[in-house]
Amino acid sequence: MSNSDVSRRTLLQAMGATALSAATPAAVASKLFAEAHDRRDVAGGPNIALELSRSGSFFATGGVNGAGTRRMQQLGVTHVIMGGPSIPWQESELRTLTDQLKAGGLTLGNMMIAGFPNTLYGRAGRDEEIDKVRESIRVAGKVGLPVVEYNFYAHRLVEGYYAKTGRGGAGWTAFDYDKVKDLPPLPEEGTHNLDEMWNNITYFLKAVVPVAEESGVRLALHPNDPPAPLSRGSQQIMGTVAGWKKLVDIVPSKSNGITFDCGVTREMGEDPVEVCRYFGKKDVINHVHYRNVRVQKAYEKYEEVFIDEGVNDMFAVMKELVRQKYPRLIYPEHPRAIDYDREREGFNPYYPGGGGYAAFAYNVGYTRAMLQAAQNS
Repeated sequence: MSNSDVSRRTLLQAMGATALSAATPAAVASKLFAEAHDRRDVAGGPNIALELSRSGSFFATGGVNGAGTRRMQQLGVTHVIMGGPSIPWQESELRTLTDQLKAGGLTLGNMMIAGFPNTLYGRAGRDEEIDKVRESIRVAGKVGLPVVEYNFYAHRLVEGYYAKTGRGGAGWTAFDYDKVKDLPPLPEEGTHNLDEMWNNITYFLKAVVPVAEESGVRLALHPNDPPAPLSRGSQQIMGTVAGWKKLVDIVPSKSNGITFDCGVTREMGEDPVEVCRYFGKKDVINHVHYRNVRVQKAYEKYEEVFIDEGVNDMFAVMKELVRQKYPRLIYPEHPRAIDYDREREGFNPYYPGGGGYAAFAYNVGYTRAMLQAAQNS
């Protein structure tokens, strides 16, 4: 039994051992808890993270200010993720941000980079965009930001999301491909097949991965979510596990990795533990999204549900991450809509059926329990 397992049995044993010293039960309990090793964020192990907004407009957890910092601290969360500024990132801006977070006891562990549409679609001007991305990666390395996350969608079919009622009237986020499969392409995007998109991302990776390696930064490409077969006429390179595998082999490097999302993995009908093991062996899981789903038809019809009620074995997923000694961030994302959040002024969830801070608190508590149990198993 580890020092952090302060159980009723441990407490009673300690009370008996100290009976002759006339220590009170309260004093014994206080001593035990003071000496217990805090496993919320074990050095070298996974860290639970939540998202903060640079502008302070993110309802669920707040921004980089007193309120946002307090919300993180109260949940025992010490690591944060956030969307990045416009490219190219400026060292002075990111250093100010990281210093501000550190002053509040928080560490920035992952920042999303965006703003390179010509690169996505293989258009004129992509070289200028890629130069800005490379400059941003260098800045990330200089300020100690370990992971830069990004997307590479031709189109993200969020039009297929809708709210659905779950247990006790709570909100789920559902997806149904039949509702949106015939949507036409958007003029500014056009349509793109797999060959085009693979060519475009290959060009991108060959240009940026060497810079990431030199800068000590890992890149994490998020899978296509939803993983629909077609998204307004375009095929999706990260909409299958085969695509994930192909991605990391284009430029073999720990800096060329993925965001492992066990929810998306199940949406595609795959076993998250097996998929986690495959990419973990290659050491290319550079970020983790931890959530649960119920699937009626792989790729096409599913519901995002509470973290404890889907078809994923969340403890098995966590045990695999711990077995691998995965050291980076775990984001228990996509909180469900509960009444307490809905009643807050200004509640505006990112997804239909999505929740806010109170629901995030539930996700964090569940994830921490899974993490501690896996570490002690």
